[in-house]
Amino acid sequence: MLFASVTRLRLRAFSAFLPFAWHTWRANRQIARAEGCLRSDVRGGPDGIFWTKTIWRDEAAMRAFMASGAHLKAMPKLKDWCDEGSAAHWTQESVELSWAEAESRLAQHGWTSKVLSPSPAHAAGSTLGSPRR
Repeated sequence: MLFASVTRLRLRAFSAFLPFAWHTWRANRQIARAEGCLRSDVRGGPDGIFWTKTIWRDEAAMRAFMASGAHLKAMPKLKDWCDEGSAAHWTQESVELSWAEAESRLAQHGWTSKVLSPSPAHAAGSTLGSPRR
């Protein structure tokens, strides 16, 4: 079984965009070379919402990526930059993962991340997914 991960973040201020974009670029370079990463994708949406979805050989490969390099350096900053954050992990057989499936998995099995200035929706736990506009 393969290990899948999806994250959803919302930037709380436009001033966070440039540093966030820089760290995202660096993390994307890291993931392109990460041992065990089979597929990855990032997308931005309305209202400063950003998504990632990844498929890994196994959970250990994903954890090794998270605990190293550019990703490790960016993680602590997200608590300041974001007012919403959520994630979900699961196992599946295929390397295919649509955005619709990723959003559904987040809504069904996700959890919120710690942020220093949570939005009202984040504080209420209602940021697992985002309605399409």
